[in-house]
Amino acid sequence: MPDQVREAIVHLVVEYNNSKARPSNGRPLFVVLRDENANVSGGLSGSTGRGWLFIDHLVVPEVARGLGIGKNLVELAEREALDRGCKNAWVNTFEFQARGFYEKLGYTCFGELPDYPPGFSRFFMKKSLTEPM
Repeated sequence: MPDQVREAIVHLVVEYNNSKARPSNGRPLFVVLRDENANVSGGLSGSTGRGWLFIDHLVVPEVARGLGIGKNLVELAEREALDRGCKNAWVNTFEFQARGFYEKLGYTCFGELPDYPPGFSRFFMKKSLTEPM
């Protein structure tokens, strides 16, 4: 029952939003990292819509961090977003995650939600994709 209720509520919100801002033409976007056995070992998931790339999740295996793989995953997603007509990108990240990583890639913080989760902040970041990468 909760899934059906959620779907009904989401449908109503999407219907209203589309009546005001036209359909989002949202599409999922995945950049997958696989290990030597073809198992998913990391990657990026997000979506494009209304001219924006949203990066929902990004993960690189701990043993491979610091090698530029995360940067490559984001750049591949940004290129695909440009091909889809996006002009901007946004992401949110916790204080204990990757704010510095995204700043190195040209993202700037436009909002902070302090004490979420308790003791930390959540940062909202954006980047123009129309400027040279």
